[in-house]
Amino acid sequence: MKIKNIFLIVLVVLIFSGKKVFSQEDQFKVGCIAFYNLENLFDTIKSPDTNDEEYTPEGKNNWDTEKYNLKLAQMSEVICQIGTEFVPTGPAILGVSEIENRLVLEDLIKTPKLAPLNYQIVHFDSPDERGVDVGLLYQPKYFTVTNSKSIYVDLPNDDDDDEVDFTRDILLVSGLFDGEPMHFFVNHWSSRRGGEKRSAPLRNKAADVTREHIDSIMKIDPNAKIIVMGDFNDNPNNESVVEHLGSVGKERKVKNGLLFNPMQKMFKSGQGTGAYRDTWHLFDQLIFSEAFLGEDKSTYKFHSAKIFKENFLIQQKGRFEGYPFRTSAGGEFLGGYSDHFPVYLFLIKKK
Repeated sequence: MKIKNIFLIVLVVLIFSGKKVFSQEDQFKVGCIAFYNLENLFDTIKSPDTNDEEYTPEGKNNWDTEKYNLKLAQMSEVICQIGTEFVPTGPAILGVSEIENRLVLEDLIKTPKLAPLNYQIVHFDSPDERGVDVGLLYQPKYFTVTNSKSIYVDLPNDDDDDEVDFTRDILLVSGLFDGEPMHFFVNHWSSRRGGEKRSAPLRNKAADVTREHIDSIMKIDPNAKIIVMGDFNDNPNNESVVEHLGSVGKERKVKNGLLFNPMQKMFKSGQGTGAYRDTWHLFDQLIFSEAFLGEDKSTYKFHSAKIFKENFLIQQKGRFEGYPFRTSAGGEFLGGYSDHFPVYLFLIKKK
């Protein structure tokens, strides 16, 4: 079946039911998987165990209840719209990063726009010094969790630094997506603080840890359906993503355990999810195993991947015109959304 024909069929999802795709010959189900860096979704309460002072009423961001509630409303506004061109109920599964704790996720899923979707939470506290974690939200009518765990990343120390560096744990959630076994890795790798080259070993190590767990799953089931998502703080062509994680940007090259990265083509075409000094980067990615590829649609297969980049998410004026419209910058509250655009993909399955 040609891609054009699939698109025309999937388009009917929006018109009819959001789950079924109708044609004269076949019927399909469609699922949306997404990832979103929520840019410092912190509550207003000082935690004794983390460096979260800037997100308190007394901190440099003057982070109070009014700003927190607006942030929650802004995030819910975005999430409820992701993927609705095909699936009115939005992401069945949403990986998130830059969240302070489980509480902020509980507040998020209770917002008026998300409450009807009945999102559930998978979250573990990470040892990150700023207190930011990753998490996973899912709609239980589409996904059932069978196992979850937090994976520690033992970072290499700099030669001149004896202190231990901590980063976000990797979240692994396994379960049944509409009855099919699937595994989801949610990542937020170390930043480029100190320079891209100097900090590269930190991201390479996180990629190695992720790869080790992917290999463990594939050793048991070589045809396992695995999706690796996150803010990698590296682009699709960087060594952490290509060499250490083991991903390629062309479907024909996906073999021997390699993963397919649809974002590689996007990045080469100049697309991005964030910008720094007038240069776009595509740190936010969705990468998956070979089992999602192929013409046999009797099980869920990859259809397309996108960046959610609506006009309301873009700064319309000023110094950062054209950049993602973020919540704050340099202590100044801007009232936007995030410094990252969300990414998402569609899976289709013949009914």
